[in-house]
Amino acid sequence: MVNGMGTAALAGVGAGLGVAVPLGAVGVLLLEEGRRGRAAAVSAASAVAFVDMAYAALATALGSRLASALSGWEAWARAAAAVVLAVVAVRGLLGLRRAPAVGAEPAPGAAAGSGPGPEDAGAAVAASGRPGRVFLRFAALTAVNPTTALYFAALVTGGGAGALSGGSYGAATGAAFVAGVLVASLMWQQLLAAVGVSLGARLSPRVRRVTYCVGYGLVVYYAVCMAWTR
Repeated sequence: MVNGMGTAALAGVGAGLGVAVPLGAVGVLLLEEGRRGRAAAVSAASAVAFVDMAYAALATALGSRLASALSGWEAWARAAAAVVLAVVAVRGLLGLRRAPAVGAEPAPGAAAGSGPGPEDAGAAVAASGRPGRVFLRFAALTAVNPTTALYFAALVTGGGAGALSGGSYGAATGAAFVAGVLVASLMWQQLLAAVGVSLGARLSPRVRRVTYCVGYGLVVYYAVCMAWTR
């Protein structure tokens, strides 16, 4: 039993890295969130890992029934994900337009250091960056991506994760697999968050504005690609 659980846990680590490491739209958004603050970035990374774990648990519990349930709905799920990503990107870009201009001179008569200054080019966007809201937003963004669910369903039903739903210790090995997915995904997502925080602390406000535009532009690109995928 112990050997079986260890094998399942290692399979879960591999599966978690397999779904987490490829940098997609959510990964780009996670890096952007890191540039706004550590607390929000940690919350966002935890949300992504939580959804990965939930899909792994669902796939382990339901197996082939999950793949059958998703069959025929992939196009609709991709369309919904594309819309969500496009809305996030457009809102982010509009928020940058409303943010104070970088290097703008203070209003006449304004005391130096008084009132809010352009410390962060994404300040208008970051106003909604409370950890709780960030967690829900990233959980929703990850959940609407059908690739994650299909990935774990194919892995489990194809035997790539071992016989997790069969045998005398099916529940135990399944739990070990899911735990491995959570650990691997959480470590990777937190690494991305830390990279985003580190970059945000070193970049000037003007460069941060440019990186926000590039990042949200990539999200728009991912949304278009997702919408046009056949």
